[in-house]
Amino acid sequence: MGKPTGFIDYERENGKAAAPRERIKNFNEFHTPLSKEKQQLQGARCMDCGVPFCQSGMMIGGMASGCPLNNLIPEWNELLYTGNWEQAYNRLHKTNNFPEFTGRVCPALCENACTCNLNDEPVASKQNELAIIENAYEEGYAAARIPKVRTGKRIAVIGSGPSGLAAADQLNQRGHTVTVFERSDRPGGLLMYGIPNMKLEKRYVERKTGIMKEEGVEFITGVDVGKDIKADKILKDYDRVILACGASNPRDIKAPGREAGGIYFAVDFLKAVTKSLLDTGLKEGTCISVKGKKVVVIGGGDTGNDCVGTSIRLGAAGVLQLEMMPKAPDCRAAGNPWPEWPKICKTDYGQEESIAVFGKDPREYCTTVKEFIADKNGNLCRLKLVKLESRKDRTSGRYVMAEIEGSEYEVDADIVLIAAGFLGSETYVTKAFGVEVNERTNVKTEAGRYETGVKHVFTAGDMHRGQSLVVWAIREGRDAAREVDMSLMGYTNL
Repeated sequence: MGKPTGFIDYERENGKAAAPRERIKNFNEFHTPLSKEKQQLQGARCMDCGVPFCQSGMMIGGMASGCPLNNLIPEWNELLYTGNWEQAYNRLHKTNNFPEFTGRVCPALCENACTCNLNDEPVASKQNELAIIENAYEEGYAAARIPKVRTGKRIAVIGSGPSGLAAADQLNQRGHTVTVFERSDRPGGLLMYGIPNMKLEKRYVERKTGIMKEEGVEFITGVDVGKDIKADKILKDYDRVILACGASNPRDIKAPGREAGGIYFAVDFLKAVTKSLLDTGLKEGTCISVKGKKVVVIGGGDTGNDCVGTSIRLGAAGVLQLEMMPKAPDCRAAGNPWPEWPKICKTDYGQEESIAVFGKDPREYCTTVKEFIADKNGNLCRLKLVKLESRKDRTSGRYVMAEIEGSEYEVDADIVLIAAGFLGSETYVTKAFGVEVNERTNVKTEAGRYETGVKHVFTAGDMHRGQSLVVWAIREGRDAAREVDMSLMGYTNL
């Protein structure tokens, strides 16, 4: 706990966000942190609640409640309040390899499960976490820790997203020799190219991977395992292999006219923009141009919102975001009580910016594309949309979103960005290593385990559990590392 009466004495305070019209002028992060003194008072708000759901990470009502990493949140909140910043970092780093990432991009499951959230504003644990880790870098607590003893065991991690990095970090600190293979030109996976710079500036990813290199982790970039290098060679050269390639197979929209020019997957769009930003400072012609164009984003999740915010920064003439599902309620429904994850409508930064620039929320609910319409040159010019309603399927008995007859209408569109989620792992990787996949094309393992049916091959992250959060990927990487260590050494202290 922090101060016994802290949640009464102090109101929740967040770092201020730059005004939407100001922040869209660049791709920089746009929140100003609190002073150290004010941040310590936010730690004081952590109450002696007895049962801290914030750190439980349990499934309630089919959804995660609290931190999947089981972060010791009450402990480091109290240490923050009392000014013990170094000890706060030590407790935070005990369960989380990358607070600098989760402190920026995590949806804060801890805060939604916070006891203060039952009747008041939750403790600002996510911002406290970020303050602790950034102070640790400033003071030198988060510097490289080079292992003193090496085991002689070699491990290959395929993929450098959050799960691959977490597994590599854990196993390297254990003393094993770890090589991380990444098919892109920079390590970081979705942290580098899937999350826009204004949510996670890439210098923070480079800072952490730089420290990992100093600690002994080898990164081999620009190599696509399964294509550029055969799986057999990896299995021969390394004692264990961890597949952490993500759920990088985007879900498509199968509608007439799909072949029209100007239709892109969101992941390709976001990667191209970030790469252009890093390589050329967004020099014209180095990424997909949306300047002066009418953009339609298909998908209402985080990736869809990122496409909205990115398109506005690139000068789009207008942005429309399509969501198949109905609008969620603004407040918790009676059937969705605390500490369940709140199924409420969230207006994210991209939508806020659209409201400021174009005067309205970009989202159209219960709507999908029925047809892509191209001009005489084969380029997209319009979309035929249709409204949907929830209807009971006669065959399965389940409720599905079905078209409303006669509800079709058309809108102008120059660019479509498909952000409809991901189907699972990519076939060429799973076939190369000969691992089994389930009906969702995720790599199959025994429940609660990470070793595949192929000897010495493990898996973790979205490739294992399906599309999920960064914090879950880190948890998967840590758990997989523990299992790998056990298989190598016969015991584990991870």
